Formats: sequence, structure tokens, C-alpha cells
Amino acid sequence: MTKKTEIQEVRVRFAPSPTGPLHVGGARTALFDYLFAKQNKGKFILRIEDTDTQRSEQRWTEEIIDELKWLGVQWDEGPDIGGEFGPYKQSQRLDIYEKYIEQLLAEKKAYYCFCTEEELENKRQDQASRGLAPKYDGTCCRLSSEVVEENLKNNKPSVIRFKIENKKVKFKDLIRGDVEFDAGLLGDIVIAKNLSTPLYHFAVVVDDFLMQISHVIRGEEHLSNTPRQILLQEALDFSRPTYAHLPLMLNSDKSKMSKRQGDVALSDYHSNGYLPEALVNFMVLLGWNPGTEKEVFSMNQLIKEFSIEKVQKAGAVFNLQRLDFLNGLYIREKSIETLTELCVPYLKKAGLLVVGQVSPNKLQEIVEVSRPRMKKLSEIVELADFFFPETLTLDLEMLKWQQMTNQDIIDSLSFSEKILSESKKWELKDLETEMFSASEKFNLQKGYPEKNKGYLLWPLRVALSGKKMSPSPFEIASILGKEETLKRIKHAIKLLA
Repeated sequence: MTKKTEIQEVRVRFAPSPTGPLHVGGARTALFDYLFAKQNKGKFILRIEDTDTQRSEQRWTEEIIDELKWLGVQWDEGPDIGGEFGPYKQSQRLDIYEKYIEQLLAEKKAYYCFCTEEELENKRQDQASRGLAPKYDGTCCRLSSEVVEENLKNNKPSVIRFKIENKKVKFKDLIRGDVEFDAGLLGDIVIAKNLSTPLYHFAVVVDDFLMQISHVIRGEEHLSNTPRQILLQEALDFSRPTYAHLPLMLNSDKSKMSKRQGDVALSDYHSNGYLPEALVNFMVLLGWNPGTEKEVFSMNQLIKEFSIEKVQKAGAVFNLQRLDFLNGLYIREKSIETLTELCVPYLKKAGLLVVGQVSPNKLQEIVEVSRPRMKKLSEIVELADFFFPETLTLDLEMLKWQQMTNQDIIDSLSFSEKILSESKKWELKDLETEMFSASEKFNLQKGYPEKNKGYLLWPLRVALSGKKMSPSPFEIASILGKEETLKRIKHAIKLLA
């Protein structure tokens, strides 16, 4: 019999399966585990649950590790750094599980089941026809040891089932309070395909015990797994960790987040240009309420202020507009040097930035002028692409301000060209002062309303950017330089003529 271990230190674990990219919901779970461990001066463990050999892949393990590091969630023990209770990949712990499976078999708490899938389906249909909850009826539990040995000797297909006691299972959840399940509705569960191939419920119980996990903080979808795992803990004489089940993450229509309704992988948000600090800030508020009006938190502030008791039970809606707002906030707080460095990969990938084509200072100016409208880093391409091509594609209709004719637009651009070609200073403030003054003169000359600057400035801005939404024409001109600015104005006039 295994002796119970008294757990003093707070030890939590995040245990993803490497069968695909890390779900943003899993990333939130890892964040909550990390904050809880740090706040309690405990340990955060990363464990890879890869017993599903058919679906598990090393590339997903690597992505999980890379994305969590990018997020700023760092573990104290794990597959890449080792630790006292390793190995931290389940595929490397099969001999450990085998020992405990054999223990349950020897103690008659588990047994071999030889029922075929067809037989099991017939049982389920029979139970459903009689209005009973579908569960295994324990047929193979009653087989004699001689029959079991003969079947195994003849390699008859089998699994190993755990005997579920017909009783109430009660536990206290840190988020949901007192929880109770009727274990009699479960039926005997499969815990292994064979001695060397354990399944999830069994492996997780053994690992949590041997790694001395004090608290299991995980998603609500695991709540129904808890009674099975508690019964296994009792059968193996293991100590029971404290549980906390986080609320589901929901789409805006209150459905569970799924790939059918948008990005769900953490890597999607990373590649699209969301900052890790913005995602941390956003995700922690998906279920946790600080109890104040404060909405912006650094990781260090969260470690001090986070409390598992303030996590709500109800599902948390994933509001992408809110994430965009927070990300824009963090983008505007970055130094221009850092922000430019972060934007460069997106410009290069889009084929806009050629090495040596744009000076570092000019590139920083482009990023700075784009910053106010940027909600995510990837938007630098759409916001700033017009700074790079030699010839813009212009929508002539877009050049029009209010009821202007083509000739009116030509007159406007020609007036701007004359003013700018004679300009002696090419600094932003000087250009702004000069063009505001020119606007009043142009309106007076053409008989336009004196204060309506759009007649001069709108065609100029579109001629320089080719966009409805862009920085002011003064900002664009100051970055493009005099020669390129005049070239673009002449190009627009030529197209109109």
C-alpha cells in the first residue's frame, strides 16, 4: 500500500496534451496556475500529457513551450528544464504507471475487460431503451481468474477497468464551493489499454500524487472528471489535492469557444501581433474580478493582487474588441525603438521593407505616425504600406472632397504643388503652418467656405497615401521628403488630366 504524502508547499501544474496548438483557454489556465503559485511562493510545474501516442506530436510540445515562454509564464519544473519529480512527459513515465496498475489488479480494484465494441454498444442501446444512464454493467468483473488468464494467453483484445464504488463523491472546490457527484452513475471506467498504455484519468492521478501537486486549477470541462480521479486516489491511498475549476471561455454569442468562430490558438494571437502583456491582462479578467475599477495590470501587479477566491463561476465572454483596446494601449506605451523592432518582421514578410531602402530613423518615423491607429502589430502593413511603393494605385473618386469636379481637384493639387515646391523648410510644424495658411488662400481664390480646409488638404492627403484613413498630409509629407511628395502630387494630377 502506498503511503499518503503530506504536502506543505503550494505546487500547481499545467498539463496540456500536445495534440495541437495551445488553446487560448489553456493559456489562461496556465496563467492562473502561475499567478497562484507565485502569490503563494510555491512552484509551477509544466507536465506534458502525451500518452495519446497516435495524436501527440513533438512539434506541438515545442510550440506549447515556446508560446508559454513568449507569454511570460515560466515554470519551475518541466520537460525542458527537469526537476526533482521528473520526467515531466508522460510517455517517459510508463514504467511508473505500470506498477500502480498492477497494484490495483492485485487488490481486485481493477480488472481486465474483454467486451467487444459491438457488445458494449448493444449494452448502451439496451440501457437507453429502458431509460437508464449508459454505463458499463460489470460483466467482465465477474470472470474467473482462469478465464482471464486464458483470454490473456490467447491475446484476446482487452482493456483494464477500475471498479467504481456506488457512493456519493463530495469535494470542496475553491471556486464552486461544495460539489457532489453520484458515482453510481459512472460505471466501471477504463483506465488503461494494457499495462504499458495508461489512459488520462489514471496517469493524471499518479502524476499529481508523485509530483506532490497541492492544488489542481483547471477548466470547468474537467469538473466531471474529478469524481473518477478522487475514487482512484482513494483506491491507491493517495492524498487528495485541492480543486478549483475555472469558468468556460465563451464566444460573444455565449457558445463555447471553438475554431469555427475564429482564432483559438495562442499562436494565432502571437502571429497576428498581439503583445504578451496585453493578452495576460485580457485573459486574467476572463473570470477573475479584482473587486475594483482597475483594468490594467502588469504581471508583477497580478502576482500581488490575484486571488482564486475572486474567480467567478459563470462563463467569461471573449470580447475581441476589448483585447484590441488593451493591445492598442500597450502598443502606445512602447518606446519607439522597441515598437519599430516589433513591427519590422511584419513589414519584411509583406515585402515592403528591403534592407538598406529605409533608414532606421525614417522607419521609426513611419511606425510612430502609424502608432495611434494601430490595434495590433500586424496592422503596420495596412497602415504604412503607402510609405514604401514608388507609385501608388489611386482611386480617383477618393480624391474628391464634397462636390469637387475633376478640374477642381487638379486646381487643388496644383496649388499644393506650387506651395510645397517653394517651401524652404521641410519640418512637420512648418509644413502644417504653411498648408493651413495656403488652405485659406485657396478657398478665397475658389470661393469655397473659408474655414473648410478639406478642399485643399483632402486631395493632397489622398494623393500622398491613396487611403481614406491615414495620417495628416503634413505628417506624410515630412516623412516622404520633398522630392517624393511632389512626385506623388504630379502623378495624381497626371491621372486626373
